[in-house]
Amino acid sequence: GEFKGLYHILEGHLSPLDGITPAHLKIKELVNRVSEGKIRELIVATNPNIEGDATAFYLSRLLKEYPVKVTRLAKGLAVGSDLEYADVLSLSNSFRNREQL
Repeated sequence: GEFKGLYHILEGHLSPLDGITPAHLKIKELVNRVSEGKIRELIVATNPNIEGDATAFYLSRLLKEYPVKVTRLAKGLAVGSDLEYADVLSLSNSFRNREQL
């Protein structure tokens, strides 16, 4: 099925080396929405790179005190890709997020 929830755009990702801190993103607004208690699950959809990982990790730690399930989109091999050209991290994520057939 399709996603039937609401979106919250952070307008970027954390990157301390580039001077992008939580204050530069719409994180305070997200916390305010979560603190209202109406959100049951927050699906973090960030790029599968170091900045995306850091942003997702930061959000998961920040929202621990709220009764919200924090998940992240699965990472792994792209549809139509060839295993021969897959990088180690993508293969590792694919193994970790494998599904039963």
